[in-house]
Parts: sequence; structure tokens; C-alpha cells
Amino acid sequence: MEPPVFASTVGQIVERSARRTPDRVALTFGDRSWTYRELDRATGRVAAGLLALGLSHGDRVAAYGKNSDAYLLLFLGCARAGLVHVPVNFNTFGAELAYLLTQSEPAAVFSDQALRTHVDALNLGGSRTFDEVLAWATGDGVVHRETGVADDDLVQLLYTSGTTSQPKGAMLTHRALVHEYASCIAALDLRPDDVPLHALPLYHSAQMHVFLMPGLAVGTTNHLLEAPVADEILRRVPRDGITSLFFPPTVWVGLGNHPGVADADLSSLRRAYYGASIMPVPVLEKWQKLLPQVGFYNCFGQSEIGPLATVLRPEEHAARPDSIGRPVLFVEARVVDSDMNDVSLGEVVYRSPQLCRGYWGKPEETAEAFAGGWFHSGDLVRVDSDGYLFVVDRIKDVVNTGGVLVASREVEDALYAHPAVAEVAVVGLPDPRWIEAIAAVVVPRGEVTPDELIAFARERLAAHKVPKTVHLIEALPKNPSGKLLKRELRQRFGGSGSALG
Repeated sequence: MEPPVFASTVGQIVERSARRTPDRVALTFGDRSWTYRELDRATGRVAAGLLALGLSHGDRVAAYGKNSDAYLLLFLGCARAGLVHVPVNFNTFGAELAYLLTQSEPAAVFSDQALRTHVDALNLGGSRTFDEVLAWATGDGVVHRETGVADDDLVQLLYTSGTTSQPKGAMLTHRALVHEYASCIAALDLRPDDVPLHALPLYHSAQMHVFLMPGLAVGTTNHLLEAPVADEILRRVPRDGITSLFFPPTVWVGLGNHPGVADADLSSLRRAYYGASIMPVPVLEKWQKLLPQVGFYNCFGQSEIGPLATVLRPEEHAARPDSIGRPVLFVEARVVDSDMNDVSLGEVVYRSPQLCRGYWGKPEETAEAFAGGWFHSGDLVRVDSDGYLFVVDRIKDVVNTGGVLVASREVEDALYAHPAVAEVAVVGLPDPRWIEAIAAVVVPRGEVTPDELIAFARERLAAHKVPKTVHLIEALPKNPSGKLLKRELRQRFGGSGSALG
């Protein structure tokens, strides 16, 4: 049975690009290179291999590995075969891995060979490796053509990062992701002659669904790295003529502090994207001076919406460098209070064909998230008269100090202005007097004391926003996609009783 004539599925993305530009290089990884024709055929062979295992339409297939061409091909093969891909953070193991591989109920689990022992230890069955995927892709087996896949079928369970609570599997359809890809292409100015470098984990929605898949949809030549290693990034940009990079602010901070960045040849870059967490304005300004020929884009959203919801474009940065921009093509947004009244400061809520159907196996959480007919983001934002949005904080990260709400971002931006601060995260810690006391956790790049940083903040912030304590540490806890894990900081310092860390 041929696909419905009006369908638009994820499995057709590479096929369409292969018809337009079959001989253009679609993807490189390590010493392997795939043209669009080769990637399309490989996708069909992987789909056939999966179905030959006895998997049926709608079965979940878990992917537990680092970046590789085989990782991408498993996702594409699942989509074409009518299966549901379940990306799993490769840093998880033990009880957390057991939760993900039990809650999603996968019929098969593919892992890197080095990670397979973590899967086998759970005795869940269905354990295979990405070596098998690569063998299918490079072999001469049957090429499966998509049949019976509807655009309202599920294609991925995208688990939330779990930085504040237990992960939830957002149920994304083909239709949702294809709409999201179109939004990305329009808002981020993606073009066939782009040469992007993809270094963040593909299990994370931003790298896969904002950059790699939309890039494949328009026919770009994509270079894939296993991890965002600064030396390799600085080497590959001039070697491969890389035109665009995407990193979360934490990676941009680390790359900016790298000793080789001042002498690196970054002249081929035309666009720089950031997102996944809030970019401190001082860090953005530093990169804008370093790369004056580059247009910067602030990308904002969350897993449940595919994940791109808003974008601040390069021409909009001068007037509003701290804004997350306005909604993308297929997203409608409002800022509301707890009664769903429109306000200038409140929670941003969304309506969009990009949105997930809800959370896998969690009807109560789904009902709560979609209360009032809009998806509730959990982000506290303000909106100006022109419709530009500004993140104040995650609602759960706002510090209630003495009954006054303080945005952690405002305190972080003030401390980032100190030359000895490489990275900073601000959290609220339990306090008998203040309810929550503002605490700053700082990674220093030079000699500095907590007292000096508190005095520095006092010169720039209202008294109630000045940190009560400053803790100096060697590195902030982050997940592999670069998101700060503030819950770990609250756990670590919440009961320390230390004034200076």
C-alpha cells in the first residue's frame, strides 16, 4: 500500500531530498560519508531490518547511544517502518535507565557496544547494538518503502530532561515533527548550501529536531561529531567550511574560554544558534564582538513542542538582546495568569500542531499540562507591546526570598559581569528567616573570594536580590545537552549551612 497522497511523514524527509539532490553529501561521521541517495537507501534497509525482527506498527524501539550515523539511521528507519523511536540519555544507568526502559515498554533496545552491559544488567530482553544497524545500512538487503504510516501516528517518545522531576515521555507524531521542521526552516534561515556541524547529543530534541532533521529536509551537508569537544570543533570549522553552529550557553561559555579560540579560523561561519537554557547577555556580547560577520539566533522552546517555539533573529538582537523573540511559524503563544487571563508577566502557554499528544502512560500529568485548552510551559515570561517575549525564569527556579520573588537569571547576569566568573548558577536554598535564601554557585576563572562577589553584586542589584551565600566549585552539574541541573545544586548546598561554600 502506497503512502496516502496527502501524508507528510518523517520517513519521507530524506526520500524527498534524495529525489532533488541524490549525489549531494548528506552526512559525514568519522571516516564515513553518505550522499542523499545512499542515506535514503540505507534508511530503507534499516527499516527492513527492524521489521524482519518481528516488530509491528507502533512498537517502541529504544536508542541508547552516543552520536553516530547509525544512531540517526535507527531514527529514520523507525520512522519509515511505522515504529516509535525512544531516545535515551546515554549517561543514564541503573534505576534511572530501568525506569525509562520499563515505562516506555520497548520491544527492542539498541545501544552502543560499550553501553550494552547497562542494558543487559536489567534483564529486560530485546538488547541489540548499533553495529547491527550499521550492518543493515551498509549491506545489500531489501530496501523497505514506507507503507501504512499515517502522519498522525506516533514517531517518537521524547522524554523530558528531568532536571526538576522524573522524566515524562512526550508523545510526538509525524505531523507534529514535520510542522516543527517547517517552522525551523523558516525561522532559522536554513538553506541547501548550509554546512552545519552537529555536536550535541542526538537524543536531545534540539540537535536532532531543530537542526539535523530540518537540515536534511532542505538538503544541507551535515557533519556529525560524537561530542562537543572544543579542539575538534575549532579544527573542523575551517577544514569543512562549517557555516553554522548550535550550542547551549554553557558550551558557548566553555568554547569562549578555550585558549585556542582567539587564533581559530572561524571565518566560514555565517550563523550561530543558542538555546536550551538562558544565555547571559555578557556572554552573547563577547561572541558578537568575536564573530562580527555572524548572525546570532536565540532558539527557545521545550521537548513537548518539538522543541522550537520562539526565535529571536539576528536583526532583532540589537534592540532586545535579552529576548527569546516571537513565536515561530506554527506556534501560537499567550502569557497568562493562573486564571488564564492575558497578562504582561506570567506563564507562557502554547497552541500548535507541533505539540505532543501528551505524556506516555501519564493521563493526569497530560490533563494538567493541557488545562484550559493550551499547553502550560512552566516558563515565567513577560511580553512587551510588540509581542516579544522575555524569560524571567522557570517558574520552579524563581526564588521566594522573604515573600518577594526574585528571578535567578537577573542575579546570574549581574555576576557574569565580573571578570573572574566563568560560570554561575543561582538557586534558592531553604532558610528559616527568608523562606529561601539566594545562593550563587560560581565556577571561577581567576582568584576571587565569595565576599568579593557578594560586594560586586551589591553594587548592581537591589538589596533583596544580593546572594546571601556564594559557593565556589570546579564545575556546574549539567546533563549531556548542556542544561544546568539546579536540583543537584539545591541538594548539595541546601543543608550545608556554609556561609561561603
